[in-house]
Amino acid sequence: MGDSITRGFNACGFYVDCPSRSWSTGSYSSVNSHYLRLRAANPSLVAYNDAKSGATVSDMPGQAAQAVAQDVDYVTILVGANDACASSESGMTSVGDFEARFRATMETLAALPEATIFVASIPDLKRLWQVGKDNLSARTAWAALNICQSMLARPRSTDTADVARRDRVRQRVADYNTVLAAVCAERPTCRYDGGAVFGYPFALSELSTWDYFHPNATGQRLLAEMTYSAAFDGVLTDDR
Repeated sequence: MGDSITRGFNACGFYVDCPSRSWSTGSYSSVNSHYLRLRAANPSLVAYNDAKSGATVSDMPGQAAQAVAQDVDYVTILVGANDACASSESGMTSVGDFEARFRATMETLAALPEATIFVASIPDLKRLWQVGKDNLSARTAWAALNICQSMLARPRSTDTADVARRDRVRQRVADYNTVLAAVCAERPTCRYDGGAVFGYPFALSELSTWDYFHPNATGQRLLAEMTYSAAFDGVLTDDR
């Protein structure tokens, strides 16, 4: 479940979904997704990718209903970047709305009482700005494709207003992550990544050169690695 990151968007071509490169369900060996790692223990494993590029937290209850209909044993959720990445700061999802939608998502997934649910934190969008602001290709892509302007507008500006705006957007992401952690903690079968994705200091080389926003195949591999550790550290997975 999730958005374009889980769909592997831009990880294998220009502006296309590449689910084979997905950190969660991908079949591409070099990414070594959760699916491939779990399939090593259970060759009969079937994976579904219900994520949708452009999705926000408002789409998660519907995706959760799909997962319930598929009667799955394991669910991954990575969502929230699009809630903060609006065309302007005023367009960001409020924290209250984010919590209400995510709580509704988890209530839907309660119909799978035995399923393990893994919730990844939202990446640090200010880190994206930091690694790309001095790169002409990144700045050009961000402007031409109107990418995450709440954070990435005027990327080289040091004006007080722009500095404060970036900090507020980063804080909104941090607040979303607080919600994810708290709501996940209410479910005994839910595991949160402890902020691993948010805290990862990703490099520009791990992003797609099509948009300098989505992870490339290398970024997807690193995402799979850090989230799998967070999901299954100390947990036996032979029957998953």
